[in-house]
Amino acid sequence: MSRGLILFAHGARDPHWAEPFEAVAAQVRAARPGVAVRLAFLEFMTPDLASAGDELAAAGCTEIAVVPLFLGAGGHVRRDVPGLLDQLAARHPGTRFVLQPAVGAAPEVVAAMAAAAVRALGT
Repeated sequence: MSRGLILFAHGARDPHWAEPFEAVAAQVRAARPGVAVRLAFLEFMTPDLASAGDELAAAGCTEIAVVPLFLGAGGHVRRDVPGLLDQLAARHPGTRFVLQPAVGAAPEVVAAMAAAAVRALGT
């Protein structure tokens, strides 16, 4: 089984908005050099989820984890993404697409945000 990972962010018109997400992708690639990692966007930026999924499936990935880089599981994560993944699965029946929880729900992310807020208060 060849594994892939799609880091899925919302997207924005400002290209600088993607810089933190590109840094996340670079750190994941460094930590897991054997895993194909793609950054994809819901809107405004490329590639979109379908293009990233098509690329990883074409590269031979048989299981692709999709990690929403969203702070919470709002409408996009709960409604839009599952439909997009269903379309990908229909096009690539030999590939399993697995939607993960929104990254903002991870305890370590909550702790990091709290630490940043506390740091903003100073000493």
